[in-house]
Amino acid sequence: MQVVVITQPGGPEVLQVQERPIPVPNSHEVLIRVQAAGLNRSDVMLREGKYGGAGNPVAGVVPGLEVAGHVVQSGAEAGRWQPGDAVCALLSEGAYAEYAVVDARHCLPVPQGWSVEDAASLPETVLTVWYNVFQKGALKPGENFLVHGGSSGIGITAIQLAKLLGSNVFATAGSDEKCRTCEELGAIKCVNYKQEDFETALKDAGIDVILDMVGGDYTAKNLRLLRPDGRLQYINAMQGPKVEINLMDIMTRRLTLSGSMLRPRDADFKAALVAAVEEHVWPLLAAGKFRPIIYRTFPLAEAGAAQTLMVSSEHTGKILLTM
Repeated sequence: MQVVVITQPGGPEVLQVQERPIPVPNSHEVLIRVQAAGLNRSDVMLREGKYGGAGNPVAGVVPGLEVAGHVVQSGAEAGRWQPGDAVCALLSEGAYAEYAVVDARHCLPVPQGWSVEDAASLPETVLTVWYNVFQKGALKPGENFLVHGGSSGIGITAIQLAKLLGSNVFATAGSDEKCRTCEELGAIKCVNYKQEDFETALKDAGIDVILDMVGGDYTAKNLRLLRPDGRLQYINAMQGPKVEINLMDIMTRRLTLSGSMLRPRDADFKAALVAAVEEHVWPLLAAGKFRPIIYRTFPLAEAGAAQTLMVSSEHTGKILLTM
């Protein structure tokens, strides 16, 4: 089978297509013939050698956290999944490939009414949003929610799910066109951060939960925007992880600042999260209340170009590799 391999830490040029044997699933795994794989910012961080810190070599790693396709082989303990089943799945790595082996508990059925290709946009984004916004962030109906990067894959997922589950949604994005898309998806207001300071624009909104992937100087602004007992969740730090904050902001209003990375979590945690998402989110997808936004697809061999587009932030929604 063909795979895309990180040959060494570096730019997009270090991604090379290689031939590898089709893997054989263990008893608790399934083998998926991949139809599409979703791109995520962590793929870029992994390629650059910035994911997980020093001591985590990336040479030879096949990147990619999410796939969709059809089961072609099931292990003896793989449970519900049988050859021919259309699934999407969460991986720790290995999505940029024609075949992938996955823990059977980390698979989800392709939602009714969805194409297999569109379903590749779901696992990493939906699981990340569900955990950070609804489980750890404890967003409740009627509360006010802000997501930065509202036009990203994470952003369009967070906006739609928070709106569907009864919260008031605000967002930031980098152009008027992207802001219009966020508002069409359910945001009450989206701030074009290139033209307006989001803290000033939202100072009277009273935010209860913020999902941030920016970090840097956004951190202090986020804390000032939160209502008492507000929650700030980090999933990335694109402007830098080292910040200066006023601890009095946290103490006087009882704020919670936290964050997470999904890829390093253990298999049992991911299995429980997948089960929760299937119970709470999948019915919304099957009912047509959530729509995918696929910005562009690339063939597997053009993974470097796909990642270059992601880094540019020109896109709205998800970028996919197709096999």
